[in-house]
Amino acid sequence: MYPSRAATGRLNRRSFLAASRPLLHGVFLVAVLAASTTHAAAPDARRAYGYLEQICRIGKRISGSTGMERQQQMLIQHFEALGAEVKLQPLQVAHPLRGTPVRLANMIVSWHPNSRERVLLACHYDTRPYPDRDRFRRRGTFLGANDGASGVALLMELGHHIRDLKPRYGIDFVFFDAEEFVYSSTDKYFLGSEHFSRTYQRQPPGYRYRFGVLVDMIGDKRLTVYQEKNSLKYAPALTRSIWRSAQRADVREFIAKAKHEVQDDHVPLNTIAHIPTCDLIDFDYPYWHTTKDVPRNCSGASLAKVGRVLLRWFEEMPD
Repeated sequence: MYPSRAATGRLNRRSFLAASRPLLHGVFLVAVLAASTTHAAAPDARRAYGYLEQICRIGKRISGSTGMERQQQMLIQHFEALGAEVKLQPLQVAHPLRGTPVRLANMIVSWHPNSRERVLLACHYDTRPYPDRDRFRRRGTFLGANDGASGVALLMELGHHIRDLKPRYGIDFVFFDAEEFVYSSTDKYFLGSEHFSRTYQRQPPGYRYRFGVLVDMIGDKRLTVYQEKNSLKYAPALTRSIWRSAQRADVREFIAKAKHEVQDDHVPLNTIAHIPTCDLIDFDYPYWHTTKDVPRNCSGASLAKVGRVLLRWFEEMPD
């Protein structure tokens, strides 16, 4: 992911209040749901952090690398053991440097697979080839503990809870490949999510995604999740519904103000697949794209808090 050009240079200067209020009818409906719902067990912070460490022990997980293959096998085993259906969505691209073909794969993990109305919960699971923003080691090792592994670890943890939920819709976890398979500023981002979005449009499946939620960089020890501006632009009602769930879950790290405008995997989901999708991202992480993006700078408590919000939102999903 990267900041929109219009936002570059002013990312940390201003916050804007989200523009509109929820309708009274929506407030009443959500209140009834909240009062009548037995909430799922809270995510396990220690277990989630253990997953993040396990992912980072693989090392770099660059698209098309042996590290990515090892991660894919680990995830297949993990989710199949929890009773989910797992499939790979293959794609092939040219290597940004060599031009040779590289085989990639998005991974789709399905819960309640017979449901025709579904919700998508996504992250990217590749790591950037190099820590390009590191002042001293721009060709050092980039583990991507927060930028990559945090979303994967959260979905691994949520797998223990989703199977016991009885949500209104079926749920798919989608792991996007090649979110940033980039070596220079001219290389193309979001290859996996664009392929997923175009396939969804050109070859419609036998189901429909009502909503999408993308999680990215949600492991920061000092978690602050503002409402991302493209999410408010493309999916305002969905975005605000998630922050209402955060408020009811008493997760104060979700701040109901607009801040960063980020280009991320949610943009093709919104603009190509036309799936209303919100990006949950803490873009104030100080170690973004540096060699210091390692597990010790992340927190299992932060992962668990984002998980609490999502589990609450799954119970209170809007129509």
